[in-house]
Amino acid sequence: MTQMLEQKQVTFMDRRASGTGRPDGAPDRRQFRDGHTYLNPDAQELAEAIDQYKLLHRRRFITYEELYNVMAGLGYHK
Repeated sequence: MTQMLEQKQVTFMDRRASGTGRPDGAPDRRQFRDGHTYLNPDAQELAEAIDQYKLLHRRRFITYEELYNVMAGLGYHK
């Protein structure tokens, strides 16, 4: 005896497709920063410089050499 169960059809919505998901002109949900108010002023300056570097070079993560270059650009030296 075979019983047929009615199944609700599940639809998949690809939110990455254009025209769906987020309104036109809305920024991407990914964020490079979460606010640096809990840091001391020098660390805030470094964090802001790193964020600016990431945005300028379209990088999510940076290498140690890139970090060094950002720090040297702020005037830090050994």
